Amino acid sequence: MIAEFRLPDLGEGLAEAEVVQWLVAPGDPVALNQTLAEVETAKAVVELPSPYEGTVATLHAEAGETVAVGAALIDFEVVGDEESAPAPVPESTEKTQPNLVGYGAAPTSTGRPARRARRTGAAPAVVDTSVLEAAPHDATPSAAVDSVVERPRSTPPVRAHAKRLGIDLVLVAAEVGDRLITRADIDGYAERVGVRGPASSVVHTDPVSSFTPAVPGDGARETRIPIRGVRKHTAAAMVQSAFTAPHVTVFHTVDVTATMDLLAGLRADRSLDAHRIGPLAVVAKAVCLALGRTPGLNSRWDEAAGEIVQHHYVDLGIAAATDRGLIVPMIRDAERLTLIELADAVRTLAEVARSGKTSPAELAGGTFSISNIGVFGVDAGTPILPPGQSGILAVGAVRRQPWEFRGEIALRQMMTLSLSFDHRLVDGAEGARFLKDVADLLEEPGRAMLLR
Repeated sequence: MIAEFRLPDLGEGLAEAEVVQWLVAPGDPVALNQTLAEVETAKAVVELPSPYEGTVATLHAEAGETVAVGAALIDFEVVGDEESAPAPVPESTEKTQPNLVGYGAAPTSTGRPARRARRTGAAPAVVDTSVLEAAPHDATPSAAVDSVVERPRSTPPVRAHAKRLGIDLVLVAAEVGDRLITRADIDGYAERVGVRGPASSVVHTDPVSSFTPAVPGDGARETRIPIRGVRKHTAAAMVQSAFTAPHVTVFHTVDVTATMDLLAGLRADRSLDAHRIGPLAVVAKAVCLALGRTPGLNSRWDEAAGEIVQHHYVDLGIAAATDRGLIVPMIRDAERLTLIELADAVRTLAEVARSGKTSPAELAGGTFSISNIGVFGVDAGTPILPPGQSGILAVGAVRRQPWEFRGEIALRQMMTLSLSFDHRLVDGAEGARFLKDVADLLEEPGRAMLLR
């Protein structure tokens, strides 16, 4: 019989999703909960598990095509008649039920999960290469072969790096064994076999004599990149924010020498070896403490209700630059976390964001955000508010500079903070007071002992 699988609601009431890439082709056998495709919503890339066990009959959409929720996505040929269950399963797992919308069927063993076998098959007639290059997996169409191989274990950034170098992860896995493949494994293999990276990956150190603009191999003077997925959603949100909320930005340069000394002492503490506590974690803690004194920065403007909604919790957004564009995942109830817990949360958030696995739920909401532009060597900027928030703080680079200290000029570690806020909710005095509170905590971390 033919079983039809329609695109499920992937959460947060999103109305559509774009097919990033298919991981199966017509004629391929599929197992229950095997990943069929990666689809990109306005917030995240999501893997779709198979609700059936059978054979792929028809793909109703091509890579790069946008599909509405509820529309037919893929047909399967499954064993059974119209009255039977949608996916036959062994007797030992008869309680396992297909799950159409999220995380697959209940596990049937407590051992290490087996990776699915990947079978290379015939490529679709039309391939959207720009979508495939942006995808977080390395599955690409290739000629049909009869062999079946196990998918090597690696993260999406590592797969993307291998793809840029033209290296098959299966060959690397044969050398390193059954473990997670790292970027160092890819680079080591490339060096052994004499593979050189693309010209665009070379970093030029002399901006005058060494810099050569990247030119496409076909000699084209322009490259057109489709506006899709996260970048499309981000652009729309930023335009909405810029033309809805009257932005005001204020700046303050802070002597953070005491904070950097504190971090150096924490790094020397062997009991904290498992935690990487950096300046961003301290800034996040200072923000959570300062928001308690300036509630307007932790509020939202409800136009429909004609109300200002003050939040008595802090869902802290941390802006993350990824290959798919800028995203702002949240640390829920950040005000309840200790400095160590905040540092761990920031690190986990960044790792998940870089891997492309941030879920839509982790991107929804947020009451205040931080953008760490200092990692790019930038000192200050004018950040745009995420929609629905009244404040965002940009954190600049830490630099050693001559500065007045106790009546003398000394080399101090300096940082510039840039605060943008919604002038409908926050007046200039409140914005300045919040920024000064954060600065005071960074200049003298011991002041945190005075706050509740």
